[in-house]
Amino acid sequence: MNDHLQLPLTDADGELRPALSRALFRARRSLMTLFALVTVFFLWQTSQLQPDASFEKMIPVSHPYIANYLESRADLAGLGNVVRIIVETREGDIFTAEYQELLKQITDEVFYLNGVDRSALQSLWTPNVRWQEVTEEGFVGGTVIPDGYDGGARALEQLRENTLKSGQIGRIVANDFQSAIIVAPLVERDPTTGERLDYHQLSADLERLVRDKYQSENISIHITGFAKLVGDLIDGATLVGLFFLIAFTITGLTLFAYSHCWRLTFASLLCSTVAVIWQLGLLRLMGKGLDPYSMLVPFLVFAVGISHSVQITNHFAHTTFSGLARREAARLTFIRLSKPGFIALLSDGVGFLTLYVIDIPVIQELALVASTGIAVLILTNLVLLPLVLSATGISRRCLAHRVVKDQSHFRHWQWLSRAATAGPARSILVVGLVLLGVGLYFGQFQKIGDLDPGAPELRPDSRYNQDNAYLAAHYSTSTDVFVVMAHTEPQQCGNYPFISSVNFFEGYMSTVPGVQSALSLVDVSKLVIMGMNEGNPLWFDVSRNQYILNNSLARAPSNLRNTDCSMAPVILFLDDHRADTLDGVVNAVESFSAEYPTEAVDLRMAAGNAGVEAATNIVIAQAQDRMLLWVYGVVIALCLLNFRSLRITACIIIPLALTSILGQALMAGLGIGVKVATLPVIALGVGIGVDYGIYIYSALQQKLADGYGLQEAYFEALKSTGTAVAYTGLTLAVGVGTWIYSPIKFQADMGLMLTFMFFWNMLGALVLLPALAWLMQSRKSAVPQN
Repeated sequence: MNDHLQLPLTDADGELRPALSRALFRARRSLMTLFALVTVFFLWQTSQLQPDASFEKMIPVSHPYIANYLESRADLAGLGNVVRIIVETREGDIFTAEYQELLKQITDEVFYLNGVDRSALQSLWTPNVRWQEVTEEGFVGGTVIPDGYDGGARALEQLRENTLKSGQIGRIVANDFQSAIIVAPLVERDPTTGERLDYHQLSADLERLVRDKYQSENISIHITGFAKLVGDLIDGATLVGLFFLIAFTITGLTLFAYSHCWRLTFASLLCSTVAVIWQLGLLRLMGKGLDPYSMLVPFLVFAVGISHSVQITNHFAHTTFSGLARREAARLTFIRLSKPGFIALLSDGVGFLTLYVIDIPVIQELALVASTGIAVLILTNLVLLPLVLSATGISRRCLAHRVVKDQSHFRHWQWLSRAATAGPARSILVVGLVLLGVGLYFGQFQKIGDLDPGAPELRPDSRYNQDNAYLAAHYSTSTDVFVVMAHTEPQQCGNYPFISSVNFFEGYMSTVPGVQSALSLVDVSKLVIMGMNEGNPLWFDVSRNQYILNNSLARAPSNLRNTDCSMAPVILFLDDHRADTLDGVVNAVESFSAEYPTEAVDLRMAAGNAGVEAATNIVIAQAQDRMLLWVYGVVIALCLLNFRSLRITACIIIPLALTSILGQALMAGLGIGVKVATLPVIALGVGIGVDYGIYIYSALQQKLADGYGLQEAYFEALKSTGTAVAYTGLTLAVGVGTWIYSPIKFQADMGLMLTFMFFWNMLGALVLLPALAWLMQSRKSAVPQN
């Protein structure tokens, strides 16, 4: 009989696992029936799962900037969550009867879309878009669409004049007069149901009722805004099902190629798929849905399940090959691997749960979804899989193949086992130190936030980014808006000290790199004062006379101050929303407040899409190191609990840390910023990667306990565990590698990073771990054992 079977069935936890295994296998049929019934129930729950996304889930709602924005959101119409529909004509300009009739129809269509804040809707056809001018008789003005408009030549000429006087050129009318914008602010709650706004449905309505309905050979519709971006992400994320199918097929084929046994392949795929069904069903029971980011988690759960399944089926095949009956082989497999498997899965789950320290709801939900899936794997892979194997057994073809496989891999593992000897170990450690230096050097260039214009979650050639590029090219005001809220006492926003301070601040910010222009209540005041003085530009300034100020502000738009005149937004139009631009703006506001303190105005950041993103970047920058400390702290604690040795723990953790450092360097080199979409990859890579080291060192420890030398013990560990680790790492790398072809760029980025981390974690466990074990042995007469 193989020496592997002669190991005692008890260890530090006494008879617990043998006793538990006897109880489980006595109730085998009842347990498998229960698993089947629960799976059917969760499959039904999964079928009712819906996409779920909201504006507030994507932002750090407890950050002071966001708290300031939410407090004043009702007074910031059009400066928060808005959709912009651009209607472009390819023939002539917008001043034709046909175009204006079409723009009116689309405005009416958008007005009735569910989720649109109708009172704040802006278009050439809405009454809140007005023109104004100074004449000899005083100020005159009105709606841009002239009274009695009939589409005739005279009415169209009047419309052109009104548009030129409205100050909307470059804002809702293109600089080349080829298009006009309908600005549709959104409400966060559905006004009819009270439920959170369904962004996926809104995006679909925009496509069906606006783009598909009105776009033609002569008319192009461009749509931008958070809701449309989320809708496109969800549409693209539905392809995750296709990528899951591809990964499932690749995994199944490689599993069969590895084992040459359809029974083992079926058992592994079945139990890992059951885990995904349970995870999604539990998500539905918790009243949650899948957002664009957590849609990727089921595949990761499947990948972790396959990783553990390979270890279990490999051990089962090994014990069956040694002559045991399938039921006894399955029971022995449970006894041998339940402890390291449980510790590894616990490390995965708690590691994922550390993402909860990041105060962004979408990441916290991802942490909950991922850790729930890992908890399910403890049942489906550590309990259900041995039970299934005891029923399916193993084919004779697999047993015959194992003889050939063991012989073919003998030389490979013999050669790799030299990593635990002096010469190769020294070389490996030197290479590891060089890679550490390279990783630390390039990792310092890693950036927080977006590094590309447009929506970096999507590819540059996506329709959304093309629409966004059109807006940027044909309009003066950027879509990247940073709003600073200037607060004062009620009814004091028209007083000279406040207006003067805001004017000084606006001028200061206009000189900051990355700021295109600024707009506030002050600009309206200066324009009116200039108009009251025959348009003389010398009067384009803030008046110290309070009566003149009051008169100049009487005609200010309502969106430039709140109802009790205690807050006026200062709107900064930025070149882009890149991390460096946002950092520069935030630092400039803070520097101004520190250098020029005044009681007349309290400057509070930040609203607008750029302001929200700046707050998100700050939260991620603060949480990144804290999250890493938590995830490594948890993994280290669990390794210490399992192995009771600092040296062994170091052997497992150091390869993981090296992979994390190299991963950060890779992100810096590829221009991938740390943001909501990419931050979880770091924790996911660590959580999954620790499995390799735990399984390998568990096998190594058993052989060392039998009296083997380090190289011989590692060789024996490789024979029983190394193939499974190498296969798992390569298979998972290939599986997530297919994500690189996703139309969603953040999924492609995650696929690239996870492929890198899966492969390097596997390589570190097979090569660097034994070299570290040799180093620890050289510092002590023997490698530490329990």
